[in-house]
Amino acid sequence: MTERPDLTNLPDAVIAYIEALEAQLAAAQEPGGRSEEPLEPSEPPTTINIVTVTAGGVAKRTPRHLYFRQRRGGMGVFDLDAPEQDPPAFLAMADVSAGLICITNQARAFRVPLSEIPEREVRGRGESILARFPLRANERLSVIATDTPLRGGSHFVLVGTRGQVRRIARQYLGPNLQPGTVLYDVNEAGAPTASCWSSGADELFIVTRTGQAIRFAERLVPVRGCLGLRVDPGDEVVAVAAAPAAGGVFLLSQDGKGTIRLLSGFAPNKAPGSGGKTAMKADVIVGALAVAEDSDIFTISRLSKIIRFQADEVPAKEGVVQGVNCMNLRADECVAFTVS
Repeated sequence: MTERPDLTNLPDAVIAYIEALEAQLAAAQEPGGRSEEPLEPSEPPTTINIVTVTAGGVAKRTPRHLYFRQRRGGMGVFDLDAPEQDPPAFLAMADVSAGLICITNQARAFRVPLSEIPEREVRGRGESILARFPLRANERLSVIATDTPLRGGSHFVLVGTRGQVRRIARQYLGPNLQPGTVLYDVNEAGAPTASCWSSGADELFIVTRTGQAIRFAERLVPVRGCLGLRVDPGDEVVAVAAAPAAGGVFLLSQDGKGTIRLLSGFAPNKAPGSGGKTAMKADVIVGALAVAEDSDIFTISRLSKIIRFQADEVPAKEGVVQGVNCMNLRADECVAFTVS
């Protein structure tokens, strides 16, 4: 057998690719020759798409049924073919009839019909969607969302890095959205950093990078918005989720660990604007989204590895935990996820 050479000086992306091939070869050599990839599609053909977007605005969409489920903790497969200097940064899921809402760090919103984003295979190249936007100097993508949530929703919840929260009625973000519409004053609230759709009667769960969170009823947010979470210096908000009081929120850390935090074990605040308490033990939280028992979770890494697994493989907890391994990372880190 050929001896494995020293890979120390190779780029991280090359090392990750070699190790992925080695893992697939080892699995094929096991008795029965089975790999961790499923042998059959996870669902029938669908018009629902997974949209992958890089930090620099290169995007593609791929029908959801082309992503096969793996078991939680798998290595995933390569997705968007993106240059190393412009890695994946956002994931979204929507029907092809919907629109993609792109919000910049200056809180300006632009809508792109999903049908105008190039459809590609799982491992495919994207195209820039920023060329159509009249961006200003130092303006960049900050939040990606869809204007038609798969599970419904009447309000779009948007949170800034310093914890300011605002709710926007759904009708303002449809096909009639004027390009460059300013959603709020960034001088007052900071750059937008996270979003979700809510029913109008949900509990909001705002989470920071270090795992601090607050829960309160969304009806407590006034029309003009308010401070949702008092953020410590050196920390920043990375996620907001809207779920019923009896529901759960999936949290993912940068090192690929995740947990479903049941809201029944996280006491609500009587009003927004207080400091947070620990939601998950982790060095860096990537995001948080509401999940249901039948949800599928799609997670993507900086090196463009994507994995699909069922939410019910993640133990639901009422207390603070470190989470379980959701993605097998090698010289890599999780950057985004989306939930069906």
